[in-house]
Amino acid sequence: QVQLVESGGGLVQAGGSLRLSCAASGSISSINSMGWYRQAPGKQRELVATISSRDNTNYADSVKGRFTISRDNAKNTVYLQMNTLKPEDAAVYYCNANYRNWLAGKNVDYWGQGTQVTVSS
Repeated sequence: QVQLVESGGGLVQAGGSLRLSCAASGSISSINSMGWYRQAPGKQRELVATISSRDNTNYADSVKGRFTISRDNAKNTVYLQMNTLKPEDAAVYYCNANYRNWLAGKNVDYWGQGTQVTVSS
């Protein structure tokens, strides 16, 4: 199993920056990829960015060029640097870890508790 603890959300003015952190613990050697998702009120949860175990990254079109996902393997932590924030970026941001359960022969998603990002216009 994997435990995820997020931090770094808050209130920022439009055009500002925030950095989210997600610290993973547990069976981290079996994590395939980690990422960030977000969910705004009344909307479905959507992918923001992912990073694989080989550091391949993937971004939603809406955040390309503004957000950067990275990882520090020594700290078992994934970061999301968010620049030039827009009011439409406001949401609860969730850290995700896609974990390989070898005994069950399947991949399992683990989620953090979520951190609120508010962007004022």
